[in-house]
Amino acid sequence: MRLPLPQFVTGDRHPNHIAEVIETTTTEFLAQCLEPEDLSFPPMPPFGSWVCSVDEESGNQVYALVYYATTMPIDSVHRARALGLSLQDLREEQPQIFAMLKTEFRAAIVGFEQPSGSISYNNRVYQYLPPRPPQIHQAVYRCEPEAIVKFTEELDFLRTLLFVNGAPVDSLTAAAIREVYQLRKADRQWLIKAGRTLSVLLKDDYDRLRFILSQIHP
Repeated sequence: MRLPLPQFVTGDRHPNHIAEVIETTTTEFLAQCLEPEDLSFPPMPPFGSWVCSVDEESGNQVYALVYYATTMPIDSVHRARALGLSLQDLREEQPQIFAMLKTEFRAAIVGFEQPSGSISYNNRVYQYLPPRPPQIHQAVYRCEPEAIVKFTEELDFLRTLLFVNGAPVDSLTAAAIREVYQLRKADRQWLIKAGRTLSVLLKDDYDRLRFILSQIHP
């Protein structure tokens, strides 16, 4: 039987609060999605989407990009098997299945925002790894569009992203740029700046540069 994670009543939870950190390292974290109240799967964040969490000790808000997501049984011994039923049929005939599954995702850290010491100054954004990642059981949020636009004013995060280990970084870089471009309401000047930054970073690897640019569709 599934033991539910301690979590807020859904009505009291921020709408962007989607997950909780269950494993953390200097460069990335693993998060488990919070369960919905209805009989449905937790919403899986899209590949290349922006999420954030807070290191409570420092107050830093840590930004990361989702690069891997999975839904699997909580019981690691028994695998899910095909039942030949629609989701509606599952809700009616096998509702317990939804309580036996979990959705997790990994996110690569690309920078952080440091709280200012005074209300008269804006928080400072840094596009490199923070001193500490978010800790176990910290809330993970879907980033607000305004926060993503602010974070991506500069493009140094692309260098951090291109050196992430264990992730499909070329496709991840393209996905991140596509999303930011849409959030910036098709700001072509920003897209050109991103392309030029990539060309500098990958000046010795034309094939890789071409592969990334081929996945960006303005």
